[in-house]
Amino acid sequence: MLLVIDVGNTNTVMGIYQQDTLIKDWRIRTERKTTEDEFNVIVTSLFSIDGIDAKQIRKTIISSVVPPMVTILDSFCRKYLGHSPQWVDARSYTGMPILINNPAELGADRIVNSVAAYHRYKKSLIIIDFGTATTFDVVSQNGEYLGGAISPGIMIASEALFREASKLPRVEIFESPENVVGKDTASSIKSGIIFGYAGLVDGIVTRIKAQMEIDPMVLATGGLAPLMSNVANLIDKVDGSLTLEGLRIISDGLK
Repeated sequence: MLLVIDVGNTNTVMGIYQQDTLIKDWRIRTERKTTEDEFNVIVTSLFSIDGIDAKQIRKTIISSVVPPMVTILDSFCRKYLGHSPQWVDARSYTGMPILINNPAELGADRIVNSVAAYHRYKKSLIIIDFGTATTFDVVSQNGEYLGGAISPGIMIASEALFREASKLPRVEIFESPENVVGKDTASSIKSGIIFGYAGLVDGIVTRIKAQMEIDPMVLATGGLAPLMSNVANLIDKVDGSLTLEGLRIISDGLK
């Protein structure tokens, strides 16, 4: 079995593959001050609940945008799984040409998403990941990574608003409002955040398409992708399994 781990600033997503099939996945909070032993307690508990035998894990591959987690997870794999993990970055994986000024600065999560999207759809793509940041990644018809854009994530922007505007109430934004014109403060905030980000998505996608010679497919992934696909006009499809699938594909390529 293959263990895949994607460490984000907010959440860490893990999955177990049996050959090419994802048999189980989990999402936990990213804890930068944990230890390899504490991480093992969490993983062992999850494995036990779902009947996963850690002894059957022959390989682990990790993408991380949180530097403190590198040492922790490397120690966890060596101590409890009996092997060193593979790490994804622009140097370790050369299967996708990265045509930006400094490939080394490209986040591992963006590499993984782009590899999975192109492998799955084989066409030019704009991949939008609604995570801690909202990222836009552009892949050419020939499978080259062309660049992208980064904006503050929806949750980060919302938290900044609630923190800095003390009179505004905290509202949940996990469903879209019925109307753009809110009839009270809470519905006005929800409308501004959700429809505002829909406008951001459509605006950036429109500008990216204007730079490209062909019309790319627009994919959305990340926790808020289903919500945003209902309010943004230019998202063609939601694909929630891109990150884990990309790690599996890259692991095969690193044999």
